[in-house]
Amino acid sequence: MNRRRQQHPDVVITGLGMVSPAGTDTATAWMAACAGLPTAAPDARLAGMAVDFSCAVSAFDANAVLGTDARRMDPFTQYALAAAREAVADAAADDGHWDPARVGVLIGTAVGGLETWLEQSARLGNTGPRAVNPLTAPKAIGNMAAATVALDLGLHGPTLAVATACASGTTALGLALDLLRADRCDVVLAGGTDAAVTPLLSAAFDRLKALSRRRDEPSSASRPFDRHRDGFVLAEGAAVLVLERATDARARGRRPYATLLGYGESTDAHHLTSPDPDGKGARLAMRSALADAGVAASDVALVNAHATGTPLGDAIEARLIHGFFGPHTAVTSTKGVTGHMLGAGGAAEAVFTALSVDQGVVPPTANFDEPGADIADIADIADIADIDIVHGGPRSAPVPVAVSSSFGFGGHNAVVVLGRA
Repeated sequence: MNRRRQQHPDVVITGLGMVSPAGTDTATAWMAACAGLPTAAPDARLAGMAVDFSCAVSAFDANAVLGTDARRMDPFTQYALAAAREAVADAAADDGHWDPARVGVLIGTAVGGLETWLEQSARLGNTGPRAVNPLTAPKAIGNMAAATVALDLGLHGPTLAVATACASGTTALGLALDLLRADRCDVVLAGGTDAAVTPLLSAAFDRLKALSRRRDEPSSASRPFDRHRDGFVLAEGAAVLVLERATDARARGRRPYATLLGYGESTDAHHLTSPDPDGKGARLAMRSALADAGVAASDVALVNAHATGTPLGDAIEARLIHGFFGPHTAVTSTKGVTGHMLGAGGAAEAVFTALSVDQGVVPPTANFDEPGADIADIADIADIADIDIVHGGPRSAPVPVAVSSSFGFGGHNAVVVLGRA
C-alpha cells in the first residue's frame, strides 16, 4: 500500500445509523444485506401505476421514534434524524469530548421533501390557499434534514445540504473528509436521505424507462449486473455516518469501524440522464479517489458498486471495475436488497462497506443469477462475466481496502475509499 498522502490526518468512522427498506436500524439492515434478502414488494402508495412496487421503509413509527415533533417533518427529515440519532449513540458521543461548535452536519438528498410538496399542492388545488399548511416550506425544502439534525442535537458547526442527485450521500462523505482535514470541524455527521416513493416520481422514472417493470415478481426486480435486469426499484431511507480524526477517537477510547482514506469526484458533462458510454467521468473520479487515499488499485479487495440494475449503467460500471481492478477484486451491489435509495444510496452503501471492512464479510448481490444483459444492442456479457460478483451468499474474506461508488443524473460521480482502522 502506497500511503503517499501522509500530510493529512487519518479520518475514521466511529458511528453508523440507518433507516432503510432492509431495516430501521443498522444491525437489522446489515443482517438482511448479508442474507441477500430482497425488499421489493407491492406498495399501496403506487396502486394503479404502471410500476406499483417499491423498496419501502416499513415498521417505522415516526411518532414513537422521534416524538410529537415528527409531525413538523417531512419523511425525508424523519429518516435522517432517526439515522443521525442512532449514529451519534453508536459513536458514544455522550462522553463530553465533543464541542458542539466544532461538529458539522452534511446530509445529501436527491429530491427533498417531495411528499410535503405534493400533499400541499393537492390541498391548494382542492380547497384553496388557506388550506396550505404554514409549515410547508420549513418541512419540504432540501436543507431541512441537515438543519433538523443540527437543531435536534444542538450542533453549531457547518450544516449543509448536498445535492448531487443519486451521488449525494457519497458526496457528503467527501465534503466531510475535507472539513476534517482542513481542521474546520472535529466531528462531522455525514450521509444522505430521501423519501420520494410517490406516484409522481414513479411515473417520472418510468417515463424515462429507468424502472423495472417486473410486476409479476417484484422481489426479483432489483437485480444488479444480471442478464435479465430491466431497471432499478425505487426505494427510500437514510444513512448517517459519524466521522472524526483518528487521534480524537483514540483519545476517547472509541474503536472505529474503518478509516475514510480518500475521496474522488468528477462530472461527465455528457448528458442529463445517461452516463458517458466510455465511463470517462467515472474513471476520473475513481482515479482521483485512489490517488487521494494513497492506494493502488491492487490494494482494493472490495468494490461496493453503484449498480442499480439498469442495462446501460451496469454495463458501463462493470467495464470501469474490470479496467481498474481486473477479475479478482470482489464486487457487490447491495441495491439488490435495498433497491435504489436515491440520495441516501451512497451513504447506505458506505455503511455496508464500513461493516465489510470491520467484519471481513461481503454481502451478496441479491437476484444476480447470470451475467450480461438481455438486450441485443449492449454487448456487455464478457465485461460482467469477467468481474468477481459476490452472489448466492455472503463471503468471508479480509477487506483491508474497499471502494464505494455513486453516480447521479447530471453526470455526478463520487467515490470513497475505506480501509481498516
